[in-house]
Amino acid sequence: MKICVFGAASPTIDPRYIEEVEKLGREMAKRGHSLVFGGGGNGLMGAAARGVRDGGGEIVGVIPKFFDNESIEAICDFCTELVYTETMRERKQVMEDRCDAFIVVPGGIGTFEEFFEVLTLKQLCRHNKPIAVYNILGYYNELNETMKSAMAKNFIRENCSDLYMITDSPEEVLSYVESPEAERTVRDLKDG
Repeated sequence: MKICVFGAASPTIDPRYIEEVEKLGREMAKRGHSLVFGGGGNGLMGAAARGVRDGGGEIVGVIPKFFDNESIEAICDFCTELVYTETMRERKQVMEDRCDAFIVVPGGIGTFEEFFEVLTLKQLCRHNKPIAVYNILGYYNELNETMKSAMAKNFIRENCSDLYMITDSPEEVLSYVESPEAERTVRDLKDG
């Protein structure tokens, strides 16, 4: 399975997050999965890539050309394949098209955007790929509460929570994305 991991590019985050994502990457490779990611060499993107590499897995990095030209972000230099795109939007599309499942690890604005885009697309039946949120050290607790609040106020359908899974267990993350039950869309959840 090709798993897209969305996560932070920052090199200044708590090392505990980095350690957990490296472990996740190693376990992905051990289970025979490959990585599709944003091509960054630092932060949790770099950690996922190092873990998959250390486990012997394949790595596809996808990065806009301007990142390289303008030195915006360190680029992972050991990808099996590095795909350059013209825009950020194209970058996301390539990652979405080339994967079978999504894992969201802690990150910032870009990671939030990526999560909400693939969740929205799943809700609209544009894909049927599993989405797992790896809640390392409770990073996504507040986001989870915000989602529950929006559901309670009828801004988001309550059964939207069936379209993704959030957990602090790396085993549960991988088991979920490997499970056919994770492939549900809003059509499966409609009343009639």
